[in-house]
Amino acid sequence: MDSSGVSSDRTFVGIDIAKATFDVARLPQSQHHAFAYDAEGIERTVALLQSWGTCLVVLEATGGLERRLAAELVAAAIPVAIVNPRQVRDFARGLGLLAKTDAIDAGVLARFAQVVQPVPSSKTSEKQAELQELVTRRQQLVGLRVMESNRQTTVMGQAARRSIMKVLRTLDREIDAVDAAISRLIESSDDWKRKAEIIDSVPGCSKITSHRILGNLPELGNLNRAEIASLAGLAPFNHDSGKFQGKRAIWGGRAAARCALYMAALTARRCNAQIRRFAQRLEAKGKTFKVVITACMRKLLVILNALVKHNVLWESQEIT
Repeated sequence: MDSSGVSSDRTFVGIDIAKATFDVARLPQSQHHAFAYDAEGIERTVALLQSWGTCLVVLEATGGLERRLAAELVAAAIPVAIVNPRQVRDFARGLGLLAKTDAIDAGVLARFAQVVQPVPSSKTSEKQAELQELVTRRQQLVGLRVMESNRQTTVMGQAARRSIMKVLRTLDREIDAVDAAISRLIESSDDWKRKAEIIDSVPGCSKITSHRILGNLPELGNLNRAEIASLAGLAPFNHDSGKFQGKRAIWGGRAAARCALYMAALTARRCNAQIRRFAQRLEAKGKTFKVVITACMRKLLVILNALVKHNVLWESQEIT
């Protein structure tokens, strides 16, 4: 152990990824390397990390750029944690590091690995990765469709309107094709098929809900209620100081899963008796809509987690 209480026989690595290159920083040895982000660069990096012995690698979640490298590291049995960029930026500010370059960012990630020591990610199966990509692609297509639909109200000319309608029809076909691909993928797995059946059985949830949750929360049913809520970013954080008691707020987590739960909770408030009663109790206490719907999202997620964990369909009794 060194003076900071961190084990000195372990290597901590931060990797800052760009489209064409990535920088690798190593602590406590204070080494820096840069590689092209291609097959050769990844191969050289894996060999280098393996030569360093026991190490923990930290990458930022950068909209998918990190997935290829992370998958190769996990396949090589190198522990790698993918962390929230905002958490790393706050960590850097706390250290007084305001300058920003690829090399500096890699060093910050290595320091973050050394001090925080986040839990490494587990290996994601090829099918899970494919499902997540399809679910993400569907969200992208739906977003494009919303933008095109909004443009309909701003155009007057027939030619422009026809163009928009043509794009909308194309997007509809693509969304249907992606939906079919997701359904086929889920049907190919007995585990996914059963989980989807359980989620679909809950009033307020739909086939789209189950697809998005299976794609973005594969841990559903394997964690306790607090852990699954935290993973989805639905765990409230305190904001108190002395006698001051601030509003609780949610932070971080998986936004895509949270969006799916938001839409499901809106429906569940109307057609799910358990969620409706829960929402009414909060409203009677004077809670705002935002607080009520967030609590309903968490309640719904906890119910889904319990049902999947116990492998049972929705029933009328209370699920806690």
